[in-house]
Amino acid sequence: MRIQTKSLGEIEIDERQVIDFPEGLIGFRPFTSFALLDAPQKPYFFLQSTVMPALNFILVDPFLFRPDYSIDLADELCRGLGIASPDDALILVLVTSPTDGSPVTANLMGPLVIGKATRRGAQLVLADPRWKTKHDVMAELAASRK
Repeated sequence: MRIQTKSLGEIEIDERQVIDFPEGLIGFRPFTSFALLDAPQKPYFFLQSTVMPALNFILVDPFLFRPDYSIDLADELCRGLGIASPDDALILVLVTSPTDGSPVTANLMGPLVIGKATRRGAQLVLADPRWKTKHDVMAELAASRK
């Protein structure tokens, strides 16, 4: 399948890279089909809309810089995404990379949960006061290595 991307131009993707978000993402509900792509800069990923080239998000695995990160998934959500155990889920968070030199931040309050086998996903909104919408990725990575 060929898609047009914001950052990589037109590319060929495997159908297994396509993730369906039946409820869309917060602020982007009409868009439900995205491709999960490796970004040129590790450890980041791109979440690229398969229908709107300008709609692209940067993602990262939150456990890389917050090993204490945890979320509780409702049984109904797990069933809907085909998640029977933690190994069945991929958890990623949205990243903001400001152009003004401000720190790169990650939204730990609104993680994306993806069922690996079903390739269906959902964005959660967590009420846990430990998780904010702007966690400084580099600062927390440095703190986690101490």
